[in-house]
Amino acid sequence: MPPAVGAPAPSFTLPDQDRQQVSLTSVLSSGRRALVVFYPFAFSGICGGELASVQASLPAFQNPSTQVLAISCDPTFALGAWASSAGFTFPLLSDFWPHGSVASSYGVFNSDKGMAVRGTFLVELDGVVSFAEVNQPGEPRDQDGWRRALDAM
Repeated sequence: MPPAVGAPAPSFTLPDQDRQQVSLTSVLSSGRRALVVFYPFAFSGICGGELASVQASLPAFQNPSTQVLAISCDPTFALGAWASSAGFTFPLLSDFWPHGSVASSYGVFNSDKGMAVRGTFLVELDGVVSFAEVNQPGEPRDQDGWRRALDAM
């Protein structure tokens, strides 16, 4: 089950597209909330459109008070190529090995397909989830809901 609003967010440390370790704890301890965005695959249609939309409106999602952390089960090399080709400037984190362990801890891992489903979680400075949304494959997200959650805090 995904963490509910008001529940503690599972902690994690994952490599980004440049193979640098990024932890939820380090983001929160820097005084920034985390917008944790799970997505199925790099270079896929809906995922590409969603993350391109985040990049196009990045100040609404990533700013001095909030850090975007996008997570998939792709290897770092694929994420590096995707970030470079798409121009993403926020971290793309690899939950490749152990495969899907972080997605599993957030209740968004589809073990039959070996991928994360579309889960979005806003984690406050105290490590508590203040917004949670899970969408299934093929079901795009409403990023206006993310904006409302960010603006409400």
